[in-house]
Amino acid sequence: MYKRILLAYDGSNTGQKALLDCQDLAQWSQSKLFLIAVMPLTMGFIGMEGAAYDLESEEREKKKYQAVLDDGLHRLSLSGYKASGEVLLGESVNEITRYAQRVDADLIIVGHKHLDSWAARWWRGSISGSLIEHAPCSVLVVITR
Repeated sequence: MYKRILLAYDGSNTGQKALLDCQDLAQWSQSKLFLIAVMPLTMGFIGMEGAAYDLESEEREKKKYQAVLDDGLHRLSLSGYKASGEVLLGESVNEITRYAQRVDADLIIVGHKHLDSWAARWWRGSISGSLIEHAPCSVLVVITR
């Protein structure tokens, strides 16, 4: 039985479907819910002198990811679920697995959208595939097309 469910949420259509599935599982298993949004590390802008750190750009990105997280938490609360949430900074798979270990999650839920072209699949990579290899617990991948 799943008692501690972690949802990696990005606000996309696939993320919203995963959020709905997360609610169903949480209700069925009486689980505690954790919601995270992972903001990737950026190098800033690269100019003639090399990389430059742009604090304003990073703050805008943090606000964007916080808004995504707040939206997910709000959607859960409207359905009667209480969840804790956090914005994490780093590489998605590493941050998700680290957080899952920290909260002792039994299940990680992520959304996944099938990409049509092989080039898109190659370029984007598969977070869900990598997550399955590195996760400390079970992983539910919610697929949309």
